[in-house]
Amino acid sequence: MTLWVLGLNHQTAPVELRERLAFNADALPGALASLRALPGVEEAALLSTCNRTELYAVAPDSGVLTAWLDRHGQDVEAYLYRHRDAEAVRHLFRVATGLDSMVLGEPQILGQVKDAWATARSEHALGHQLDRLFQQTFAVAKRARTDTRIGANPVSVASTAVRLAQESFARLDESTVLLIGAGETIELAAKHISEGKVQRLLIANRTLAHAQALASRHGGYALPLDELGRHLAEADVVFSATASREPVIVRPQIELALRARKRKPMLLFDLAVPRDIEAGVAELADAYLYTVDDLERAVEDNRRGRREAAAAAEAIIDLQVARYVETVEAGSRQEPIKRLRAHGEAARDEVLAKARHLLDAGKPADEALAFLANTLTNRLLHAPTVALREAALHGDGELARTIDKLFATRDDAGHDGREN
Repeated sequence: MTLWVLGLNHQTAPVELRERLAFNADALPGALASLRALPGVEEAALLSTCNRTELYAVAPDSGVLTAWLDRHGQDVEAYLYRHRDAEAVRHLFRVATGLDSMVLGEPQILGQVKDAWATARSEHALGHQLDRLFQQTFAVAKRARTDTRIGANPVSVASTAVRLAQESFARLDESTVLLIGAGETIELAAKHISEGKVQRLLIANRTLAHAQALASRHGGYALPLDELGRHLAEADVVFSATASREPVIVRPQIELALRARKRKPMLLFDLAVPRDIEAGVAELADAYLYTVDDLERAVEDNRRGRREAAAAAEAIIDLQVARYVETVEAGSRQEPIKRLRAHGEAARDEVLAKARHLLDAGKPADEALAFLANTLTNRLLHAPTVALREAALHGDGELARTIDKLFATRDDAGHDGREN
């Protein structure tokens, strides 16, 4: 049986196609049951996020899997990628490590892969092969993140600004943070700040309802923008990203705020273009202003660091893929031995039970032992004998040579292979 990965992601399909093929948590059990019911599909798991939907399966071929995805997504076959066996293993390792993500090294995907595994397991859609693969995947992803800095550096302007704030004099858990705006950049900053356990979060916006919605999601207090001047002095850190064509903070406002703070420093991040904070603020002794250009340089440094870490992570994955394939192949080489032993043990148990029945029926022990020996010998040798006869009829001497090797019937000198 073959290990398959079929799917589409942000690199291969537009968002409208990804939406059609997305499975929410409620739909996964039914989808997994439908997959397992397909002819030849022995194991299955589904990974579905905003950026990808992927089907992992053990099946003889990918045809039924492709048709199943196309039925659910409607005309998505042209956008699908397919990987099998070692390349399927490599793909899953890269996905879980964040090497295949829109944001290189992002950590959320590992949790999503774990959720996909847990759901497939709870729905009894996993067998030994996929279960072992997913657990090996978690170990590989952990090692890649431990041994490299693939996820260490933020790669967006907002996350870089929050990281700089955390590394500066302003500890978030001891600080009041003021956010100005309510768009995507401020939303992302609010997410990172709330994760940093900020002491107090203020959100100011021209439309108060938008500020209130953002504040409710992240545990902050909403302010109308026209009250900004009254609250600036409370802020240890300011993040601003509005669509205003004119500065929303000017130098005199910061001068007043610094006097009210008794010269306690302020850290300001202007994430807007055009700029929200007047350039002259940077000239004030206790105001530390970072603009988008300043942050973009830090972002590029971080991207470079992640790319270097990604190369190291790829090397780890190459090694782990090779080891995984070796383990699977070694296991598959053991399968004939397992089947042979299982056949012998089953024959032994069956014949032994019949011999005991003879003894229980009052037959002499010698008769029961003779029955056991003769019947077991015939049972074990019947299939090999038939195969040898067929091979001899067709002029195939290889099987006979294999039998000689297996049972060491003769040594190189032509003598009995048994010990004296």
